[in-house]
Amino acid sequence: MVQAVNPYLNFPGNTLDAFEFYRSVFGGEFPMVLRYRDFPGNMGAPESAADAIAHIALPIGPGMLMGTDVIGEQLASFKPGNNTYIVLAPDDAGEAKWLFDRLSAGGEVEMPLQATEWAEQYGIVADRFGVQWMVNFEGQVKFGD
Repeated sequence: MVQAVNPYLNFPGNTLDAFEFYRSVFGGEFPMVLRYRDFPGNMGAPESAADAIAHIALPIGPGMLMGTDVIGEQLASFKPGNNTYIVLAPDDAGEAKWLFDRLSAGGEVEMPLQATEWAEQYGIVADRFGVQWMVNFEGQVKFGD
């Protein structure tokens, strides 16, 4: 069973400003603010984008609002409206694969399901209706440990 469903927002370089605004509305603190430079090899980001936000989170009720700065080639196609993902946090790697495989049927895989610095299984897919999903099973991986 999926543990959580959370929105993930992309911004064209003003993620921190947006999240400061959301924090002023909803209250709370950011449990994490990661920049591209916090990842090995800047997570592929050019040095000019190394200080951009790679991941930020703000608890809102039982959920989590998350976001990132769009960088590189993806910035050219950015426009409000195509900047939202739904993040699924499955209970185990098997469920992550099951969800990813079904959501990708007839859709378009942006990033195959794979191990990352922050998760045992992580992938991005737009389903056949154009809805963008992130499947994120952390497992035993704890970023920064």
